[in-house]
Amino acid sequence: MLICPQCKFENPNSNKFCQNCGTSLTHKVCPECSTDDVAVNALRCHNCGTDCGTVFWAIIAKETTGETLVVEGDKGDVEIEKDQGDKGAISSSSPLSPSSQIALGSYLDSQERYQLLDPLPAQTETATITDVGVRVLDCQPYEISPIGAILASQQSDLVTPSVEASGIPRLAKLYIALQSQDQRGIPPIHDAWQQGNMQIVIIEERSHWQLLLDLWQEETTSSLKILHWCYQMTQLWALLEPVNCRQSLLDLSNLRLDEDQTLALQRLYVESSNSQPTTESSEDAQAQTSAILEQPLTIQALGRVWQALFKQSQRTQFGSVVQMLGDLDVGKIQTIAQLRSRLEEISIELETLGTATLPPIKEKNTAVTTIPQSDEPEDIISKIDDMPTVVLAMQLSSLEDAGRTDVGRQRHHNEDYFGIETKINKLELPKSQVLQGHGLYILCDGMGGHAGGEIASELAVNTLRQYFQEHWIVNQLPTEDSIREAVYLANDAIYKLNQQDARSGVGRMGTTLVMLLIQDTQVAVAHVGDSRLYRLTRKQRLEQVTVDHEVGQREITRGVEASIAYARPDAYQLTQALGPRDENSINPDVGFFEINEDTLLLLASDGLSDNDLLETHWQTHLEPLLSSGVNLERGVIDLIDLANQHNGHDNITAILIRAKVRPNLES
Repeated sequence: MLICPQCKFENPNSNKFCQNCGTSLTHKVCPECSTDDVAVNALRCHNCGTDCGTVFWAIIAKETTGETLVVEGDKGDVEIEKDQGDKGAISSSSPLSPSSQIALGSYLDSQERYQLLDPLPAQTETATITDVGVRVLDCQPYEISPIGAILASQQSDLVTPSVEASGIPRLAKLYIALQSQDQRGIPPIHDAWQQGNMQIVIIEERSHWQLLLDLWQEETTSSLKILHWCYQMTQLWALLEPVNCRQSLLDLSNLRLDEDQTLALQRLYVESSNSQPTTESSEDAQAQTSAILEQPLTIQALGRVWQALFKQSQRTQFGSVVQMLGDLDVGKIQTIAQLRSRLEEISIELETLGTATLPPIKEKNTAVTTIPQSDEPEDIISKIDDMPTVVLAMQLSSLEDAGRTDVGRQRHHNEDYFGIETKINKLELPKSQVLQGHGLYILCDGMGGHAGGEIASELAVNTLRQYFQEHWIVNQLPTEDSIREAVYLANDAIYKLNQQDARSGVGRMGTTLVMLLIQDTQVAVAHVGDSRLYRLTRKQRLEQVTVDHEVGQREITRGVEASIAYARPDAYQLTQALGPRDENSINPDVGFFEINEDTLLLLASDGLSDNDLLETHWQTHLEPLLSSGVNLERGVIDLIDLANQHNGHDNITAILIRAKVRPNLES
């Protein structure tokens, strides 16, 4: 089955084009030069040479049989082979055999899907290697993998991933179990299969991600940021402990940072009596890692990892951390809860001494539950979800936007109008970086026929822009009263024009409005009519922030059931708009919220939001845009194309804003 990259429609493997939207299933568009005839199995664009292939990380490991361990996930139980000395999990005593050698450029699988991009270790090097990791090119990227099908069913609550996954390698089941916890630190699994006594697991490729060690040693990295990474390690430790993968945290070269400088693992390593991960780190780092692995796996191992990071980075340890590491080493700190408590105390100390500019680390619930070692595995992972997280003051790290409007497939003129005004001030010093963002985003959907709706929507946008150019106090979000005054002025401008031209009835022009104001991480939204604001975050997923001002919604607020309210013939008639009547007839909704995680905001006219289009396609057309590496301009174009495919009956307008934040940790 081929999954269309545009509309996610399932096509037979023989299709060359999507039978739903017509997108090519054999060629793709280069993201750099827009060449549209790049083969889907190509690593680079033939026109500009840009890497545009779908690359994954392949783990090739030897295994034996063992006892089954059942781990409870959010969508069901996942069976995992339990390590019992020489039995189960991944073999650490038997090296990869020379017969497992595969030449560079050849394929890992008989279907010729995954092509080697890196050479495997030479035969003379395999005597001590128990598993290897290499980059592979997915030559059939649109074909859903068996693992992908299982995870899709898991997300849809159709099946649990246990019995149906009986043919999946044991290492793969670890990734599936942890993926159900929605933890970004664990690389997502893409595919896996058994090949004799070898198991091959295909995961997200993270070898190019920044090493934690590299940023740890930078002088501009604050002490509080280091404390934050330490806390993230305690979270991952608790997550990995019930599935015997704590060893993943003990290899410095396996500790990576994502684009938001959040701690992440390159891959999982399974604990066993003799195993050590095979890495390409420096000799000093390997020596540090070996010293850590020689010790029993207790919480003290985290302390030894932190000591190794300080030593490798040649960074001076500050006093309280020295004491904490000493207490860890002698066993005075024995639980994750105690360790988190100590990290909190240190952050308070740094704040008191004036060495940081943010509130101390706080937990959502200071009464942290200690997970006893005797708990059943299925109970442990369920408790992980309840463990507290660090709540830190956030600051803006980037603010990007893009907007576009389109007439649609049926209208002859465009009555939508939008405006974007942003100001970014960046202050960067040797040990600090401050980004101040100021953004005004306005979208209007006009009504009143040709030369009516167009005038109203443009007049509203320009009136609002002019008001805030004169009344927006620097570095301060406008108040609710100020925002309401601006909306009333826009209404009055259109209303006076209607009166001047003696327009009446349906000939009176008007417009909807949705407006977003951003000052750093503070946000205000105002709206009149049925143009919408959506908010997307990784934690909360897609949310519709505004509530349409229409008859059907009004009836629902009065207690009428939705099915009855929207059965009315006038259900979608607007209850208020800018311009047709004076200000006494409008009551704009004004709300405020704070950006405390990476957020994608979307202002949309009803040509884009009708028929639940965004609720249906947000995972394919909005979620990828949370990543800084994805072009917002391209994202807006794709949204317009999507609306034209599925709606197209009205004008279509979209404004995208991507706000990235990071902990406010500057000294």
